[in-house]
Amino acid sequence: QVQLVESGGGLVQAGGSLRLSCAASGRTFSVYSMGWFRQAPGKEREFVATITWSGGNKYYASSEKGRFTISRDNAKNTMYLEMNSLKPEDTAVYYCAADRSMYGSSYRMTQTQDDLYWGQGTQVTVSS
Repeated sequence: QVQLVESGGGLVQAGGSLRLSCAASGRTFSVYSMGWFRQAPGKEREFVATITWSGGNKYYASSEKGRFTISRDNAKNTMYLEMNSLKPEDTAVYYCAADRSMYGSSYRMTQTQDDLYWGQGTQVTVSS
């Protein structure tokens, strides 16, 4: 059983920064692509960023590109999302996700939310 635990959310003013973490356990972390998604109130969950199992490829939603940086430390079984220049529209519950398949393409998560493990989410609130 895979466990994903997000942390680092909170309340921040517009223009500020936050760093989210996702700690994984229950299986070998380094062979699975990972991603971040978010869900704002009244909206569907949407893709934010994804990173390949090796860390070699990264993809971002267009609205986050240049402001958010996804990374991972396979030695620590942890993935991160550095968020800068935050906007009120970034307010959402942020979810960590892991591919169910080994050595999968991180690009797949930009297209579908199927066949993923999920964390419980961490709230990010950006005040104007």
